[in-house]
Amino acid sequence: MINNFPTILALDFDGVICDGLIEYFQTAWRAYCQIWKPVETVPDPDLALSFYRVRPAIETGWEMPLLIRALLTGITEEQILQDWPNIVPQLLTENNLKAQSVGAMLDGLRDNWIAEDLAGWLSLHRFYPGVADRLRCLQEDSAVKVAIVTTKEGRFVRELLQLAGVQMPSELIFGKEYNKPKHQILREFLAASGKDTTIWFVEDRLKTLLSVKQQPDLSQVKLFLADWGYNTLAERESVAQNPPVQLLSLSQFAGDFADWLPDEC
Repeated sequence: MINNFPTILALDFDGVICDGLIEYFQTAWRAYCQIWKPVETVPDPDLALSFYRVRPAIETGWEMPLLIRALLTGITEEQILQDWPNIVPQLLTENNLKAQSVGAMLDGLRDNWIAEDLAGWLSLHRFYPGVADRLRCLQEDSAVKVAIVTTKEGRFVRELLQLAGVQMPSELIFGKEYNKPKHQILREFLAASGKDTTIWFVEDRLKTLLSVKQQPDLSQVKLFLADWGYNTLAERESVAQNPPVQLLSLSQFAGDFADWLPDEC
């Protein structure tokens, strides 16, 4: 059984390792205020709660100010969860915005916040229970290499890992700056590591896992949906109809690899 365990454990960051919902909303609100200049610059607490509920719709971080715009202009949570990919281009067009410029603004706001108040920025992030401990243990395991594959800027990931006391080489953090789909990064792992490589990939977005599933040359990659991350009940329930994706609990993640595969043990 041990031969079926991963030699490379690829992990998403936001929604798998770190819960950054509070920071997401605060940064997104700052960007929203710069773009739309609302009269009231203190957000309603209910807006934040709505944002948290529909966060699973977002694919990349630059969309966050648009998510706030959608909520404040009367687009319902249900519409956002069901039709976000079509809502995004409409919002960009209606407001004469470009994705790249919104993303640059968002990253710039983060950079300024970090420079001015690093402790305050870091305090808005929480590592999921047991995850940092598990990562530290894995760093001591020569049989498995842990890599982070995320749409978050790599420099932000490094800051947060340092906060949690997790030491990870920069070359194993594949952030937004790589500008490649996650399935392509996994493909490059295989090409660089050889035929005996076994990759397990943990992600909280079902859409991303299904994109890997559609790659014939990645059929041996084991795919896990983190049930504690930014996904919906409907997505978690649909895993049963989407083999080989497996639902993974936080307690399983924090335990031994044998606990990840109950049907095979």
